[in-house]
Amino acid sequence: MTGARLFLAILLSQCLLPLLGSGFEYREALPGYTYQFPRDHFEHEDFRTEWWYYTGNVTGAKGERYGFELVFFRQGARHESSDKSAWAVEDLYLAHAALTDAKGKRFWFDERLNRTGPGVAGASFDRQRVWNGNWSAQWDGENQTLDAITEHFRFHLQLTPDKPFVIQGENGVSQKAEGRGRASYYVSFPLLKVSGTINSTQVQGRAWMDHEWFTEQLAPDQAGWDWFSVQLDNQTELMLFELRRKDGSIDPYSSGTFVDAKGAARHLRRADFSLEPLSRWEKYPVEWRLRVPSLSIDITCRPVLRNQKLRDYWEGAVDYSGTQTGVGYLEMTGYEGPVRF
Repeated sequence: MTGARLFLAILLSQCLLPLLGSGFEYREALPGYTYQFPRDHFEHEDFRTEWWYYTGNVTGAKGERYGFELVFFRQGARHESSDKSAWAVEDLYLAHAALTDAKGKRFWFDERLNRTGPGVAGASFDRQRVWNGNWSAQWDGENQTLDAITEHFRFHLQLTPDKPFVIQGENGVSQKAEGRGRASYYVSFPLLKVSGTINSTQVQGRAWMDHEWFTEQLAPDQAGWDWFSVQLDNQTELMLFELRRKDGSIDPYSSGTFVDAKGAARHLRRADFSLEPLSRWEKYPVEWRLRVPSLSIDITCRPVLRNQKLRDYWEGAVDYSGTQTGVGYLEMTGYEGPVRF
């Protein structure tokens, strides 16, 4: 959903709670925001939480198939302080990288946490860059280059938009719950052309990029969500998310977006689509049926690997078949306990 990703915020909030000071008022995500690009592709330090989220599916010349993920996550920890040193704790950055090797039937993930420090991690409009150590997303206009090196894998990927970015939601905000500020500003690149290398393999394919910034989102009665990115072979894209309540019902603020072949976006409300779980791996429904009747979409989501679990949530590469075919990513949180934020 949020492309989102609140679960990453939860991971951080558990370890950062002692650092979060008082006296600094973060802004709320409210309707009427005036977007300014390219500036809004980068940091918003007056909001508590922000992330840049890349997922993609690529192939090699010898039948290799990979799903990749790279996330840069900022959690604000600002407070009134006379400490103005380079090491003052104002923002912390979590970076998360994952790789699905379909042919080898392997899945790896890695993560790192750093304070901003003197250039250790950050997001900078001036530098046109988001980074954490030697993991980075370097921008050149709207083209983006991803680099990540871990113990088990490395990738160097060039991403070029095949369609313009989309502002998700309505009235400039993606509302996630009833109440003032329970929303995010949410921008997506729904179709990025990918080329580069994973390990030593030349690959090409397509990716999805989400950027969100906000201060609060989930309500106390919400337990988690299921989020789908769908890149169809007929050159259309779909994003859907449902917010699950603790009583088992689906929150009416669940929503989505359809992007047509020319790049025009259409907002989808909860009544416009249905998500039906079909089979599970452990606690997670890894196969789903997605229907959007008004668009004649009736497709089945199946994982490239059933085990693409990262700590206490599941996120991985998937295939779609049915009235259309395609690829994408699925994220599911809250199945191993309630989401806390």
